[in-house]
Amino acid sequence: MASKKTSVGRRGFLKEASAGAVALAGLVPAAMGQQTQLAQGRTGAAAPANTTGSYATTQDRVRLYYEETGTGKPVVFVHEFAGDLRSWEPQMRHFGRRYRCIAFNARGYPPSDVPESLTAYSQTHAADDIKIVLDHLSIDRAHIVGLSMGGFATLHFGFRYPNRALSLCVAGCGYGAESSQRARFREEAAAIAEIIKSAKMPAFAEKYAYGPTRVQFENKDPRGFAEFKRMLAEHSEMGSVNTQLGVQRERPSLYDLVDEMKRLTVPTLVLSGDEDWPCLQPGILMKQNIPSAALTLMPNCGHTINLEAPDEFNRIVGDFMAQVDSGRWPMRDPRAISGSITGMKP
Repeated sequence: MASKKTSVGRRGFLKEASAGAVALAGLVPAAMGQQTQLAQGRTGAAAPANTTGSYATTQDRVRLYYEETGTGKPVVFVHEFAGDLRSWEPQMRHFGRRYRCIAFNARGYPPSDVPESLTAYSQTHAADDIKIVLDHLSIDRAHIVGLSMGGFATLHFGFRYPNRALSLCVAGCGYGAESSQRARFREEAAAIAEIIKSAKMPAFAEKYAYGPTRVQFENKDPRGFAEFKRMLAEHSEMGSVNTQLGVQRERPSLYDLVDEMKRLTVPTLVLSGDEDWPCLQPGILMKQNIPSAALTLMPNCGHTINLEAPDEFNRIVGDFMAQVDSGRWPMRDPRAISGSITGMKP
């Protein structure tokens, strides 16, 4: 088999190619590219040298690759299944001007380690890995911003470690949560794993990228969508399969977490596109039950909202964090919860 090389540019724009055919990924100038050899570690992980990032190590000895930029209050970005830390580039550049921004690759996403065992992947691991990154960087509290799979991890991080969060932005969160969709979602997660194993990542990406809540991205920004699809095709097959089966398929329904929501007092922004159908009802559920939550919908947007409409996403999230930082984020007035429609009882 031909040896593999990787081109790594500023902020982790990374692309594999056969030896002698190294290419820069993304829109990073060639002068910023740094060639490195993919070293296969004990878990088959990519370990690039001379990059701008570093590693945090979990309690089960999984290395998580992260990058950071900027100074100020810390913000941690947590990516979705079809993305990786590169998906947060518009946010890293925008918020890095006034915040200390950290983005990391989940386990299963090189250059992070790719554990072979399915037991190394779970919703609990996903939430705990955020804490590992904070601990490694000696960060006491941070704003946590997650999309989709990362949104679920962000919410569970808030449940498990509320004292470590300045705020929670739970974006694009809800897939498979509704009771009527649970069985279908679990079946589709298993089907995704089988397709990846049989057809491999490029063929999978060519189909998955055109889901009903992602075509909005293609329609708005064909160039950005093409880059998103190409990056998805570069993901680890083993890592993607294990993530689907261990994290996505097995995570608990949001509707089973209402008690945890009612106890959550961390400032929370629930953010979705208004055409991200699986997230609409779960978003209302979170708004109704998290006393510190606001709910915002981005018009005519699908699932990949931080890339599909980055200016709008950045404005909404920036205003949210500014209110939190100024101490002006409210808790819900108990009078807003009533069995009456108008407050006027007959």
